[in-house]
Amino acid sequence: MKMERKKRKYFCLFVLPGFVGITAFVLLPFLDVAKRSFTTAVTGEFNGVKNYQSIFQNQAFLLAVKNTVRFTLVCIPILVGAGLVMALMLSSLKKKGFIKSLCLFPLAMPTATVVMVWKLVFYKQGFLNLLLTRLGQWTGLYGEVHMDYLGTGAAFQVLVASYVWKNMGYTMILWLAGLSGISAQMIEAARVDGAGGWQRLWRIVLPNLRGSLFTIVILSFLNSFKIYREAYLTAGAYPDKSIYLLQHLFNNWFVNLELDKMAAAAVCTGGVLMGAILLLQRLWEGSE
Repeated sequence: MKMERKKRKYFCLFVLPGFVGITAFVLLPFLDVAKRSFTTAVTGEFNGVKNYQSIFQNQAFLLAVKNTVRFTLVCIPILVGAGLVMALMLSSLKKKGFIKSLCLFPLAMPTATVVMVWKLVFYKQGFLNLLLTRLGQWTGLYGEVHMDYLGTGAAFQVLVASYVWKNMGYTMILWLAGLSGISAQMIEAARVDGAGGWQRLWRIVLPNLRGSLFTIVILSFLNSFKIYREAYLTAGAYPDKSIYLLQHLFNNWFVNLELDKMAAAAVCTGGVLMGAILLLQRLWEGSE
């Protein structure tokens, strides 16, 4: 009994600094934002749910929500699936240190450098159009290409490619960590029993990667909201409507001092994010 009290004491002492930090810098500011979402921006007078009614009638907000949800639903399956495929291929190699470092290199690159690379590749006179033009002239199938990838609907595909390219290495490393935790004896026993490669993958490897899958999906989900830096630096505060995200909207509301709308939208976004994470956790626990 005394040992249990001692363990609880040390546990509380260990958790206390983090809990105080989260309370002071996350929970209390969010509660203040929630309070401001029910007041006017200038006078601070209580106005009920008018701010929430205003944002749900705002076409820019609805467009930003649509694009953000679309971006998340497209990117996460691509990133998770491609990362798993690369990890499975890489796990069979003995010397993979250099390849792992190479895949992690985009994550270490400064955002400004990434943006400069994408601009050089995808603007009207960029390398991609130059390559396509030379290819068309060589084959005689078409002439010069001057497509504005960042100013048209193609900007969405560019943003998706940027997100996947930047986060692929990190996702692959997480998958490799999960694969390294699977017992080699179990896989070898299945091989001896006559299980083929696909059977071993489906019956042994994938079931043992459920914990890694949960972690990777959550991190990929949160990282999908950080792509705003690339989108903003590449196309500005008012990009093509296909990549106008919630972060663009928040930035524009902040510049225009529409803090009441921004507070209401932040509360809605925070609630949706928390609900999505809890749902994923419930689904993961239910599958065990």
